[in-house]
Amino acid sequence: MISARILFALSIAALACGTAAAQEEQGEIDKAKAATFDKRLFAAPLTPDITYACFVRVYDAEHLAKHPKQKVAAMKLLVSAENPPDEKITNYSFRLGVKFRHRSGQFDSSGSCSHVIAENTDGEIRLGCGVDCDGGGLQAAVSKDDKSAVIRLERVRIWQNNKPDDEADHSLTAGADDGIFRLDRVDNRECASLVTDRKVLAALRRK
Repeated sequence: MISARILFALSIAALACGTAAAQEEQGEIDKAKAATFDKRLFAAPLTPDITYACFVRVYDAEHLAKHPKQKVAAMKLLVSAENPPDEKITNYSFRLGVKFRHRSGQFDSSGSCSHVIAENTDGEIRLGCGVDCDGGGLQAAVSKDDKSAVIRLERVRIWQNNKPDDEADHSLTAGADDGIFRLDRVDNRECASLVTDRKVLAALRRK
């Protein structure tokens, strides 16, 4: 029997490479359930153009003392759902910001996403996101009260100071305390540091 960890890695790899394998492996995603998930994740129905949601967590000293093996000191996640006027499908994407406990600098990542069905969770829908073909990825679920995003990852490629080049990439790899993160929903403007595109920045500041 294939383990949940292997299935997670396979689904992320398929999403990242843009193949149909993930959909075949995960099965057909119910459109009504996917729409309900989107409404919960973005705290509102999707708009005709672009919809954003921002989640942030800065871990305090008490939390870090209880989790001495946790490498991450702070994390930001910006997810977006775009409906291009010339396309009939919604394009989902993510931007991730990471600050480490014992490493200087700001790190970030980005990639595309799609709905996936989580294994062994009675068909729970999540957003599965991938970075290129070998960049790993993450899954984002929504807490029961819709006020937080629950991030799960095995490995995700990150870059320092928003410079995605092959010579400067790193990876955030799940360890004893870095596999699951609960981030709180905040104003979209709190994720402005993850964005360099002026149009996107303007859109975030309007919402």
